[in-house]
Amino acid sequence: MDTLIVGAGFAGAVTARELAEAGERVLVIDKRPHIGGNAFDRLDADGVLVHQYGPHIFHTNSERVFAYLSRFTGWRPYEHRVLAVPDAATGAAYPLPINRTTLNRLYGLDLDEAGAAAFLERVREPKDPIRTSEDVVLNSVGRALCDAFFRGYTKKQWGLDLSELAGGVAARIPTRTNDDDRYFTDRFQAMPDQGYTKLFERLLDHPNIQVRTGIAYQQIVATADCRRTVFTGPIDEYFGHRYGALPYRSLRFEHAHLPGVAQHQPVGTVNYPNDHAYTRITEFKHLTGQQHAGTSIVREIPCAMGPGSDPYYPIPNPANEALFKRYEALAETESDVVFIGRLAQYRYYNMDQVVAAALATSRQLIHSGEAVAA
Repeated sequence: MDTLIVGAGFAGAVTARELAEAGERVLVIDKRPHIGGNAFDRLDADGVLVHQYGPHIFHTNSERVFAYLSRFTGWRPYEHRVLAVPDAATGAAYPLPINRTTLNRLYGLDLDEAGAAAFLERVREPKDPIRTSEDVVLNSVGRALCDAFFRGYTKKQWGLDLSELAGGVAARIPTRTNDDDRYFTDRFQAMPDQGYTKLFERLLDHPNIQVRTGIAYQQIVATADCRRTVFTGPIDEYFGHRYGALPYRSLRFEHAHLPGVAQHQPVGTVNYPNDHAYTRITEFKHLTGQQHAGTSIVREIPCAMGPGSDPYYPIPNPANEALFKRYEALAETESDVVFIGRLAQYRYYNMDQVVAAALATSRQLIHSGEAVAA
């Protein structure tokens, strides 16, 4: 093999396909028993297509990324909507991101767009400079809305207060003064029409690609006869945690099937910021459009990393970024290893960002003359 790719998620699979089409012989390994990384989906025991590792909603503004993936899948148009239940005792649900409807329902008002903008301007707490996620939220919506929708959710999700997280985390969620209740506003919003796993099967279906699942990098590194490695796993793990472990947040998933229930909730995801151990419930039939007499849901319970747990979210704060920089400096000394992806680059990437990064990296390798000529 010319290149060993560690990890069969988006970063690894896209890079594998690009190098294979350039004439390289590629071996893709993954320690899990399946391809697709965290985007892996499957039919559950009752025949409902579910996302094993929580909901993965595809959205992008990149025509290039959407066109590339369209080579390997058809699409089902889907615009994700989220409700939040700040008080489970009442069960009242409000659109998230916060919009005009949220304000009117929550406070019993009848604001138009200008009124919603004026309301938010009155309640916001201006912050300058903005350093933390707390600064971002208070600057945008003020303390009452922050405590109702964001502070408790963040504490569960990250194990940290908003004041302890970098500003970029909260900045991912906008605030609106109109009635737009879509969670994302990207130009392209759709789901793979046959699921993510089928997409990955087609991505990796090339005569120059060999795939081996259920095998960890440590099991093969000593015997792998490859002149280059593309590593998409945790960068600190690659270096044997030389400077200590990079902090990640993990998740536990409680999957459940509800027989005879056509619809469990009115939208794809409902957040519970202040009650329960779980942060949200997702109902998959909203995402997939599947017709079934019953429905399947998943509850997500954030947790600290422990034995057997998987790293899902790099925890963005200055101390962790400084530790990552030490590992990044080590990575730059590895002449025959390329690090790419959320875990390898310690970045809170969306799926489309990972695809874009993989395309850019693989094409750099090809055009630099490192790839074998076809």
